[in-house]
Amino acid sequence: MPSPIHHGGPPQLSVDQLRAAVLANEVDTVIVAFTDMQGRLQGKRLHGHFFLEHVLDHGTEGCNYLLAVDVDMNTVDGYAMSSWERGYGDMFFEMDLSTLRRTPGHPNCVTIQSDLTWLDGSGDVAQSPRTILKRQNAAAEAEGYAGYAGTELEFMLFEDSYESAWDRRYQGLTGANRYNVDYSILGGSRVEPVLREIRNEMYAAGMTVESAKGECNFGQHEIGFLFDEVLRTCDNHTIYKTGAKEIAARHGQSLTFMAKFDEREGNSCHIHLSLRGTDGAVVFADEGREDGRSELFDHFLAGVLATMRELCYFYAPNINSYKRFQPGSFAPTAVAWGMDNRTCALRVVGHGGGLRVENRVPGGDVNPYLAVAAMMAGGLHGIREALPLPPACEGNAYVGDYEHVPTTLAEARDLLSGSAIARKALGDDVVDHYVNAADVELAAYNSAVTDWERVRGFERL
Repeated sequence: MPSPIHHGGPPQLSVDQLRAAVLANEVDTVIVAFTDMQGRLQGKRLHGHFFLEHVLDHGTEGCNYLLAVDVDMNTVDGYAMSSWERGYGDMFFEMDLSTLRRTPGHPNCVTIQSDLTWLDGSGDVAQSPRTILKRQNAAAEAEGYAGYAGTELEFMLFEDSYESAWDRRYQGLTGANRYNVDYSILGGSRVEPVLREIRNEMYAAGMTVESAKGECNFGQHEIGFLFDEVLRTCDNHTIYKTGAKEIAARHGQSLTFMAKFDEREGNSCHIHLSLRGTDGAVVFADEGREDGRSELFDHFLAGVLATMRELCYFYAPNINSYKRFQPGSFAPTAVAWGMDNRTCALRVVGHGGGLRVENRVPGGDVNPYLAVAAMMAGGLHGIREALPLPPACEGNAYVGDYEHVPTTLAEARDLLSGSAIARKALGDDVVDHYVNAADVELAAYNSAVTDWERVRGFERL
């Protein structure tokens, strides 16, 4: 493949370079994909020459059921946009060529991420996660602001292959580290072949890689990336999550981003978010105020805090998500904010141009587009309503007198369904779509018999 474009950062890829690489038989596959409700890449692998001759200028389509299925890809009832009655027609993949990049782990392949529109010309598919975020970003831009974000995504690495783990129903897996390796250089060295390949492949795919570090659970690690514009960060997040799994599989291993794999520490996805002026001006800091925070920042933070419970579904979208929220676990239970306080749901960090809010509620299973969109919607609500910021928590938020982060998906589902703020910011069609997604998850869980139930009740009950 010809040398990618460099702008003092990770390599970027142009359409002209892609064309040259295909003609030189250095690239033979183009993935055209979008991100579904569950945060997964869905789409097609196209032959490189076919892509250049037929798809680059004309696009491609995919079935609208891809935004109306459960995690097992079962068609389910209750979605207004897609059903048997509507015939399960197609959506158009509007390729965003600015996302063109090498596919991590696949040297002869590139990936392009897409938005979704309706074939009848009626516009965007409103329920698409990327569209939901783009609309919140547009709302911020209309008021003179641009959003920037970084996501800190943890995973657990196992010695077992994905196929072996599946066949054993994920029982008795062996962590790639046998003990707590939080910040341990030695512990990271044990799994460096996988971590190094992930870091280097993500850099080659256009991401600015910061570092890798060990975490608390057995085989748990985090690879960090430099913050960017919110859409770019979420695009990168999705590519990284898929690529990391594929790279682990190539090493005969597996990794999981699920929020809570076992009774030890879960996988978090802390989201750092800030606003700047559309001209790049710093708007969150004010050195003339005693605390260094601008009034705008305080209103924004107050909005994210005030909407935390009713928008929690977008931070914790699965049954398993709520297992993380345990006292003393470094996952929050209190709807509180604090200065560099890891016991709070919202942690304020940085200073000056780096001042930002860290949302500690999301787990590794989060859909980044939906979570960042929810934070922006809440923050913009706080700015518009000039919401006052409550006092910071200066102690242990786990034992403080605060509202509680929802403890179950059912609670979060009901809060979202009844949220006037969510319906105004996101639209009834979006809220109803994701409320139905919660209903589907709840129904599946309520009909399942778990290993815990068998152990508890097989003989003794």
